Amino acid sequence: MAQLHNRTILITGASSGIGEATARELAQAGANLFLGARRTDRLAALSRELGDRIGWCALDVTDATSFDGFVDAAEERFGRVDALVNNAGVMPLSPLASVKRDEWKRMIDVNINGVLNGIASVLPRFTAQRYGHVINVASIGAHMVVPTAAVYCGTKHAVRAITEGLRLEHDDIRATLISPGVVATELGHDISDPALAADLSEWRKKSLTPDAIARVVRFALKQPTGVDINEIIVRPTAAGM
Repeated sequence: MAQLHNRTILITGASSGIGEATARELAQAGANLFLGARRTDRLAALSRELGDRIGWCALDVTDATSFDGFVDAAEERFGRVDALVNNAGVMPLSPLASVKRDEWKRMIDVNINGVLNGIASVLPRFTAQRYGHVINVASIGAHMVVPTAAVYCGTKHAVRAITEGLRLEHDDIRATLISPGVVATELGHDISDPALAADLSEWRKKSLTPDAIARVVRFALKQPTGVDINEIIVRPTAAGM
Protein backbone atom coordinates (compact mmCIF):
# COMPACT_ATOMS: atom_id res chain seq x y z
CA MET A 1 0.00 0.00 0.00
CA ALA A 2 1.09 3.57 -0.65
CA GLN A 3 2.75 5.52 2.14
CA LEU A 4 1.26 8.78 3.38
CA HIS A 5 4.57 10.13 4.72
CA ASN A 6 5.16 13.63 3.31
CA ARG A 7 1.96 13.60 1.24
CA THR A 8 0.02 16.86 1.57
CA ILE A 9 -3.61 16.35 2.47
CA LEU A 10 -6.19 19.08 2.99
CA ILE A 11 -9.11 18.56 5.39
CA THR A 12 -12.19 20.76 5.70
CA GLY A 13 -14.38 20.88 8.78
CA ALA A 14 -11.26 19.98 10.75
CA SER A 15 -12.11 21.72 14.01
CA SER A 16 -14.16 18.82 15.43
CA GLY A 17 -15.73 15.44 14.77
CA ILE A 18 -14.66 13.43 11.75
CA GLY A 19 -12.40 16.19 10.46
CA GLU A 20 -10.45 16.44 13.70
CA ALA A 21 -10.23 12.64 14.03
CA THR A 22 -8.98 12.39 10.46
CA ALA A 23 -6.29 14.95 11.16
CA ARG A 24 -5.11 12.91 14.14
CA GLU A 25 -5.14 9.66 12.15
CA LEU A 26 -3.22 11.07 9.17
CA ALA A 27 -0.75 12.91 11.37
CA GLN A 28 0.20 9.54 12.86
CA ALA A 29 0.89 8.34 9.32
CA GLY A 30 3.37 11.19 8.74
CA ALA A 31 1.29 13.19 6.28
CA ASN A 32 1.59 16.94 5.84
CA LEU A 33 -1.82 18.32 6.77
CA PHE A 34 -3.52 21.61 6.03
CA LEU A 35 -6.67 22.12 8.05
CA GLY A 36 -9.58 24.43 7.38
CA ALA A 37 -12.65 25.47 9.40
CA ARG A 38 -14.34 28.57 10.74
CA ARG A 39 -13.30 27.98 14.38
CA THR A 40 -9.67 28.94 14.07
CA ASP A 41 -9.01 28.73 17.80
CA ARG A 42 -9.61 24.99 17.62
CA LEU A 43 -7.46 24.65 14.51
CA ALA A 44 -4.60 26.48 16.21
CA ALA A 45 -4.82 24.23 19.28
CA LEU A 46 -4.95 21.07 17.16
CA SER A 47 -1.99 22.23 15.10
CA ARG A 48 0.09 22.87 18.21
CA GLU A 49 -0.79 19.42 19.50
CA LEU A 50 -0.01 17.52 16.29
CA GLY A 51 3.29 19.18 15.44
CA ASP A 52 5.27 20.86 12.69
CA ARG A 53 3.67 19.04 9.76
CA ILE A 54 0.34 20.77 10.37
CA GLY A 55 -0.82 24.03 8.80
CA TRP A 56 -4.20 25.70 9.00
CA CYS A 57 -6.25 28.72 8.03
CA ALA A 58 -9.78 30.00 8.34
CA LEU A 59 -12.09 28.50 5.74
CA ASP A 60 -15.66 29.18 4.69
CA VAL A 61 -16.40 26.36 2.25
CA THR A 62 -19.39 28.26 0.82
CA ASP A 63 -17.07 31.03 -0.40
CA ALA A 64 -15.12 30.13 -3.54
CA THR A 65 -12.51 32.80 -2.85
CA SER A 66 -11.98 31.49 0.67
CA PHE A 67 -11.50 27.95 -0.65
CA ASP A 68 -9.05 29.10 -3.33
CA GLY A 69 -7.06 30.91 -0.66
CA PHE A 70 -7.08 27.81 1.53
CA VAL A 71 -5.62 25.66 -1.24
CA ASP A 72 -3.11 28.35 -2.22
CA ALA A 73 -1.94 28.59 1.40
CA ALA A 74 -1.51 24.81 1.61
CA GLU A 75 0.56 24.75 -1.56
CA GLU A 76 2.69 27.65 -0.35
CA ARG A 77 3.32 25.88 2.97
CA PHE A 78 4.10 22.40 1.65
CA GLY A 79 4.93 22.87 -2.04
CA ARG A 80 2.12 20.74 -3.46
CA VAL A 81 -1.35 19.33 -2.81
CA ASP A 82 -1.95 15.58 -3.07
CA ALA A 83 -5.45 15.07 -1.67
CA LEU A 84 -8.52 16.89 -0.41
CA VAL A 85 -10.92 15.53 2.19
CA ASN A 86 -14.19 17.43 1.74
CA ASN A 87 -15.65 16.83 5.18
CA ALA A 88 -17.49 20.01 6.21
CA GLY A 89 -21.25 19.61 6.48
CA VAL A 90 -24.40 20.69 8.33
CA MET A 91 -27.62 18.85 9.21
CA PRO A 92 -30.43 21.02 10.63
CA LEU A 93 -33.21 18.44 10.23
CA SER A 94 -36.86 19.49 9.95
CA PRO A 95 -40.05 18.35 8.19
CA LEU A 96 -40.60 19.99 4.82
CA ALA A 97 -43.88 21.35 6.17
CA SER A 98 -41.88 23.51 8.57
CA VAL A 99 -40.71 25.47 5.49
CA LYS A 100 -37.35 26.40 7.01
CA ARG A 101 -35.98 27.94 3.84
CA ASP A 102 -32.93 29.45 5.51
CA GLU A 103 -31.91 26.04 6.85
CA TRP A 104 -32.48 24.43 3.44
CA LYS A 105 -30.29 27.06 1.79
CA ARG A 106 -27.58 26.60 4.40
CA MET A 107 -27.47 22.84 3.77
CA ILE A 108 -27.30 23.34 0.01
CA ASP A 109 -24.56 25.97 0.37
CA VAL A 110 -22.36 23.95 2.73
CA ASN A 111 -23.07 20.36 1.69
CA ILE A 112 -23.19 20.81 -2.09
CA ASN A 113 -21.57 24.11 -3.00
CA GLY A 114 -18.87 23.55 -0.39
CA VAL A 115 -17.92 20.26 -2.06
CA LEU A 116 -17.99 21.86 -5.51
CA ASN A 117 -15.84 24.76 -4.34
CA GLY A 118 -13.28 22.29 -3.03
CA ILE A 119 -13.21 20.35 -6.27
CA ALA A 120 -12.92 23.56 -8.29
CA SER A 121 -9.99 24.73 -6.16
CA VAL A 122 -7.90 21.55 -6.44
CA LEU A 123 -8.88 20.19 -9.84
CA PRO A 124 -6.67 22.46 -12.00
CA ARG A 125 -3.66 21.40 -9.90
CA PHE A 126 -4.58 17.73 -10.00
CA THR A 127 -5.13 17.86 -13.76
CA ALA A 128 -1.79 19.57 -14.34
CA GLN A 129 0.18 17.13 -12.16
CA ARG A 130 -1.82 14.15 -13.45
CA TYR A 131 -2.64 12.81 -10.00
CA GLY A 132 -4.68 13.70 -6.96
CA HIS A 133 -7.39 12.33 -4.72
CA VAL A 134 -10.71 13.87 -3.69
CA ILE A 135 -12.49 12.21 -0.77
CA ASN A 136 -16.02 13.44 -0.18
CA VAL A 137 -17.55 12.57 3.19
CA ALA A 138 -21.26 12.11 2.53
CA SER A 139 -23.68 10.15 4.71
CA ILE A 140 -25.88 7.09 4.74
CA GLY A 141 -28.35 9.76 3.64
CA ALA A 142 -26.74 9.55 0.20
CA HIS A 143 -28.35 6.12 -0.14
CA MET A 144 -31.72 6.55 1.57
CA VAL A 145 -34.27 9.17 2.60
CA VAL A 146 -35.87 9.43 6.04
CA PRO A 147 -38.61 11.76 7.31
CA THR A 148 -37.35 15.21 8.41
CA ALA A 149 -34.16 14.68 6.38
CA ALA A 150 -35.43 15.22 2.84
CA VAL A 151 -33.24 18.22 2.10
CA TYR A 152 -30.22 16.85 3.95
CA CYS A 153 -30.49 13.52 2.10
CA GLY A 154 -30.98 15.43 -1.14
CA THR A 155 -27.68 17.24 -0.61
CA LYS A 156 -25.89 13.97 0.12
CA HIS A 157 -27.42 12.27 -2.94
CA ALA A 158 -25.99 15.20 -4.91
CA VAL A 159 -22.53 14.68 -3.40
CA ARG A 160 -22.69 11.03 -4.41
CA ALA A 161 -23.52 11.99 -8.01
CA ILE A 162 -20.81 14.66 -8.11
CA THR A 163 -18.20 12.22 -6.82
CA GLU A 164 -19.10 9.65 -9.45
CA GLY A 165 -19.04 12.31 -12.15
CA LEU A 166 -15.55 13.38 -11.10
CA ARG A 167 -14.37 9.77 -11.23
CA LEU A 168 -15.79 9.24 -14.72
CA GLU A 169 -14.26 12.40 -16.13
CA HIS A 170 -10.64 11.74 -15.06
CA ASP A 171 -8.51 8.66 -15.55
CA ASP A 172 -5.67 9.89 -13.34
CA ILE A 173 -7.56 11.48 -10.44
CA ARG A 174 -9.08 9.35 -7.71
CA ALA A 175 -12.53 10.11 -6.30
CA THR A 176 -13.91 8.42 -3.19
CA LEU A 177 -17.27 8.73 -1.46
CA ILE A 178 -17.41 7.77 2.22
CA SER A 179 -20.93 7.41 3.63
CA PRO A 180 -21.03 7.12 7.43
CA GLY A 181 -24.05 5.98 9.37
CA VAL A 182 -24.76 7.68 12.68
CA VAL A 183 -21.56 9.09 14.20
CA ALA A 184 -21.15 10.75 17.59
CA THR A 185 -20.21 14.27 16.46
CA GLU A 186 -21.55 17.82 16.65
CA LEU A 187 -23.44 17.33 13.37
CA GLY A 188 -27.04 18.24 13.99
CA HIS A 189 -26.30 20.59 16.88
CA ASP A 190 -28.18 23.27 14.90
CA ILE A 191 -31.48 21.36 14.76
CA SER A 192 -34.04 23.93 15.86
CA ASP A 193 -36.86 21.47 16.67
CA PRO A 194 -36.40 20.19 20.26
CA ALA A 195 -38.19 16.90 19.54
CA LEU A 196 -35.96 16.16 16.56
CA ALA A 197 -32.86 17.05 18.58
CA ALA A 198 -33.99 14.53 21.19
CA ASP A 199 -34.55 11.92 18.47
CA LEU A 200 -31.00 12.42 17.22
CA SER A 201 -29.67 11.90 20.74
CA GLU A 202 -31.59 8.63 20.86
CA TRP A 203 -30.22 7.48 17.47
CA ARG A 204 -26.70 8.23 18.69
CA LYS A 205 -26.99 5.64 21.42
CA LYS A 206 -25.98 3.25 18.62
CA SER A 207 -23.29 5.22 16.85
CA LEU A 208 -19.79 5.14 15.47
CA THR A 209 -17.01 7.26 16.89
CA PRO A 210 -15.26 9.73 14.56
CA ASP A 211 -12.00 7.76 14.60
CA ALA A 212 -13.77 4.89 12.81
CA ILE A 213 -14.37 7.13 9.81
CA ALA A 214 -10.84 8.53 10.06
CA ARG A 215 -9.44 5.02 9.64
CA VAL A 216 -11.56 4.56 6.51
CA VAL A 217 -10.19 7.81 5.07
CA ARG A 218 -6.66 6.58 5.74
CA PHE A 219 -7.45 3.24 4.07
CA ALA A 220 -8.72 4.93 0.92
CA LEU A 221 -5.73 7.27 0.74
CA LYS A 222 -3.20 4.46 1.19
CA GLN A 223 -4.21 2.47 -1.86
CA PRO A 224 -1.47 2.14 -4.50
CA THR A 225 -1.51 4.14 -7.71
CA GLY A 226 -4.11 2.76 -10.06
CA VAL A 227 -6.46 1.64 -7.29
CA ASP A 228 -9.42 3.89 -6.54
CA ILE A 229 -11.76 3.00 -3.70
CA ASN A 230 -14.93 4.46 -5.22
CA GLU A 231 -17.36 4.19 -2.34
CA ILE A 232 -17.53 2.95 1.24
CA ILE A 233 -20.56 2.73 3.53
CA VAL A 234 -19.73 2.50 7.23
CA ARG A 235 -22.41 1.78 9.83
CA PRO A 236 -22.42 0.77 13.49
CA THR A 237 -22.56 -2.99 14.01
CA ALA A 238 -25.65 -2.45 16.16
CA ALA A 239 -28.80 -2.29 14.04
CA GLY A 240 -29.71 1.20 12.99
CA MET A 241 -28.75 3.90 10.54
